[in-house]
Amino acid sequence: MHHHGHHELVDEVERSVAGLADPIGRECLQRVILPRAGEPLDVRSLYLAEAPTNARRAHSAGRTTLSVGADSEVSFATYFNAFAAAYWRRWTILGEVVLRLTIRGAGRVDLYRSKIDGSRIAITGDVVGEPGESGADRVTTVEFVCDLGPFEDGGWIWFDLTSDTDVEVLAGGWYSAVDAPATRPDAGPDGTPDPSVQVPNDRRVTVGIPTFNRPGDAVAALRALTSDPEVDAVLDAVLMPDQGDRKVRDEPGFAEAAEYLGERLRIFDQPNLGGSGGYSRIMYEARRLTDSPYILYMDDDIEIEPDSILRALAFARFSRVPMLVGGQMLNLQERSHLHTMGEVVGAHDFMWTAAPHADYDYDFSRYPLTDRENPKELHRRIDVDYNGWWMCLIPRVVAEKIGQPLPLFIKWDDAEYGLRARRAGHPTVSMPGVAIWHMAWSDKDDAIDWQAYFHLRNRLVVASLYHDGDHKGIMQSSLKALVKHLVCLEYSTVAIQIEAIRDFLRGPEALYELLPTALPKVRAMRARFPDAVVIPSAVDLPAPSGGPAGIHSEPRGPVRKALALGKGLIHTLSRDDKAHHEVPQANFPPVEARWYSLSRVDGATVTTADGRGVVYRKRDREQAGSLFAESVAVHRELFRRFPEMRRRYRDAHTELVTKEAWSRVFDA
Repeated sequence: MHHHGHHELVDEVERSVAGLADPIGRECLQRVILPRAGEPLDVRSLYLAEAPTNARRAHSAGRTTLSVGADSEVSFATYFNAFAAAYWRRWTILGEVVLRLTIRGAGRVDLYRSKIDGSRIAITGDVVGEPGESGADRVTTVEFVCDLGPFEDGGWIWFDLTSDTDVEVLAGGWYSAVDAPATRPDAGPDGTPDPSVQVPNDRRVTVGIPTFNRPGDAVAALRALTSDPEVDAVLDAVLMPDQGDRKVRDEPGFAEAAEYLGERLRIFDQPNLGGSGGYSRIMYEARRLTDSPYILYMDDDIEIEPDSILRALAFARFSRVPMLVGGQMLNLQERSHLHTMGEVVGAHDFMWTAAPHADYDYDFSRYPLTDRENPKELHRRIDVDYNGWWMCLIPRVVAEKIGQPLPLFIKWDDAEYGLRARRAGHPTVSMPGVAIWHMAWSDKDDAIDWQAYFHLRNRLVVASLYHDGDHKGIMQSSLKALVKHLVCLEYSTVAIQIEAIRDFLRGPEALYELLPTALPKVRAMRARFPDAVVIPSAVDLPAPSGGPAGIHSEPRGPVRKALALGKGLIHTLSRDDKAHHEVPQANFPPVEARWYSLSRVDGATVTTADGRGVVYRKRDREQAGSLFAESVAVHRELFRRFPEMRRRYRDAHTELVTKEAWSRVFDA
């Protein structure tokens, strides 16, 4: 096997491409990328699939080259290397795609596509290089053109490589057959191109990463941006609002990353204004300091596949109208799992949820893309309402047209922006193969901890702006949650949700005032409730005295469920036994801390989602009664005043998202 430096390799590939009689590929849409050295088998499954009969494992010297032994088979029908044809067909101007491979050695390349149900169809294939010893050193570049016609509702394209001699893939990628337009039409309000307004479409991007007391993660994110020369070439600026008191600039490794980025790196120190304050600062400064046609939002606590940045940019540049290109979320702790494929906001209860046909927590190491036994809904195109801001590319023209994010602190700011953009004719795509690794939500207590205040308040704000028709569904889901929280002894959650509704009812005028003050207020409120106080371990309390029979097992079937609910409600209404506030009856892990267990005890510890501590939940009938009464009263007021709030928030919307409104926050 030959080992060359990066520059020799580039020269060799360029010479080989130049040798093509009539090259068709113009702009690279998606490079063939390979696992980092030493990745475990399950993570390798996101990049390549090897035949069990191969004599040795394929290995990559870099991220874009691969050495394969003789007489072996390698398939690129994988999350990062297959081409999500249905998405390119639906959203872009391209009618075909070109696969280009530069290979040393001899073998065969076969292309396949899938239909919406996952069934496989062979497209084309050819022998590459010359068989026998003479072919082993020869470098060949081949191109295959694929029609994007048959992908109206779903389907991917991929290729398999069968080696004859030892084979080295020196470079590979999916290319457009035309250049991306230098300028292109803006979208009219109905989402069709408006040729009278042309906007710049250069291959450049400003990346923004807000950070809050995660200096190590923030430096790692900067380092990832500097790890790939191709990414470096398109990077106009890197903007980092630092909202913490442990500063990124004091972190080891910061100096090297900063030196590499030079003038392009800008850090903005500001108070903790949450994700929306961080992302709004990025958009504000990107519009002020750069002329980048694209602004890419990224979280600080992620691991990125750097090629995703180039892929998002390519998709955005070829899309019919300027649109938001979202990255999908892989699970940082189980890295072969795709956490979610895309999300929508439910029309009935205005709650975010998985998009229709989207699969949740899909494990590629167990179910490959070509799994015939279990063709999951992976081949169908998923349409979304918005994309989370863990990774989301926003065209500058959209920001100029629809304004800044809402001052919501955290939660719902990304959903609102996607809904607002779509209303102005700019849809969102959650693009397969464009992805980051992020902590899964299941490892956070965000439905019951301080974030519950923002979940509810901001959901109501966004609903008042976008929800039309009957608002009963929102009420029902909120009252159902109230009962569940009370039964589960989550009194602090109920208290801050009452506050969330009150703050929503204060109207749009209060949002900016609450931006820096809501979190400290909510934290102080929660501190008064035992269910919000984390104790290092259940060992620090007396051993559990034991509760009623059956509280550790989930009731199966509708009859048993109804019975358990009945028992739970009877217990919830009975007088509480204060002895259990000193000695817990049980220690529940999060998986057992459910309505059927907690509704039947008067005191129990529940482990926090991160497993680092416990809270002691104590049933207090009097407190529960007064919280219930207070919550019902405020829900009643909410129901009555919702039409009025709709009017007020809609009237104030434009004013809330101006650069001027935000500059008052940033200049303070």
